[in-house]
Amino acid sequence: MSTCIRLHADPVQIKTCKEKVENTAEAFSKMASVLSLAGNDVRLKILYLLEEEKELCPCDLSDILGMSIPAISQHLRKMKDGGVIHNRKDGQTIYYSLKQEHLKMLRSLFKYVNELNAKMELA
Repeated sequence: MSTCIRLHADPVQIKTCKEKVENTAEAFSKMASVLSLAGNDVRLKILYLLEEEKELCPCDLSDILGMSIPAISQHLRKMKDGGVIHNRKDGQTIYYSLKQEHLKMLRSLFKYVNELNAKMELA
């Protein structure tokens, strides 16, 4: 186990950083919640597809991802319960979409995915 040895602590820096973390605690909590749901590769793919296509039904996602509708529905339920997506019903079909409040954060992740994909295509 290593030990931290410093000659001089910067109390102003420490106080400022503590305040930053305390003042942003709620934002970090919300972000962690979204990222924990997106931490599963299937759910991340679903979120990516919802961002790209705006809304999809479980049948569409099942066909795209090659998974059963019950498996897709389970992932959708977790994300809906976590407040990341919402749904609307049209007849007997339920369509899912991302909640607007999470788009900015998720778009930065998907931009990274798209950039990686572009680099791999060039290689």
